[in-house]
Amino acid sequence: MKTNKQQLTKQQSEILLQTLKSRFEKNSNRHKDIEWDKVQARLMANKAKLWSLNEMENTGGEPDVADYDKKTGEYIFFDCAAESPAGRRSLCYDNEALKSRKENKPKGNAMDMATAMGIEILNEEQYRKLQQLFPFDVKTSSWVQTPLQIRKLGGAVFCDRRYNTVFLYHNGAESYYAARGFRGLLKV
Repeated sequence: MKTNKQQLTKQQSEILLQTLKSRFEKNSNRHKDIEWDKVQARLMANKAKLWSLNEMENTGGEPDVADYDKKTGEYIFFDCAAESPAGRRSLCYDNEALKSRKENKPKGNAMDMATAMGIEILNEEQYRKLQQLFPFDVKTSSWVQTPLQIRKLGGAVFCDRRYNTVFLYHNGAESYYAARGFRGLLKV
């Protein structure tokens, strides 16, 4: 029997759901007025989303529900690890940047990894909203979606939190650092 790479086994799903439920219960300040049973029902109706959440978990993102879109009825999971997910660091911004490196190429790029995981990289507004929940990235930094006019000129942007303030910085898109990764979100 052929198995779908982007589908979890029943046991994997159960383990992930228990992990997510436990995190949800421990961090109720992130999702006031949201009920776990409703979130779980949405997840069970869309197994591909479970697979993406498992990818977020496996790369150190510690996903949790941190928003709800009243217009679409979607629950929004964000990477809530204190620091940029360890399994998603040392990446340049996108494939164009990766191809432009002549030497010392990183293992990959943030945009393609996010796409392969079925998630979106946070934009600056989403990153700042996440920072209202907890002081994230006080030792690391995270790539965020870069405006096209900056990317066309070879740059990319990232954020972090220092001195109790969220900062937006720029760098060449081909750069990569052991302390820079990316944070994602998943709408369910």
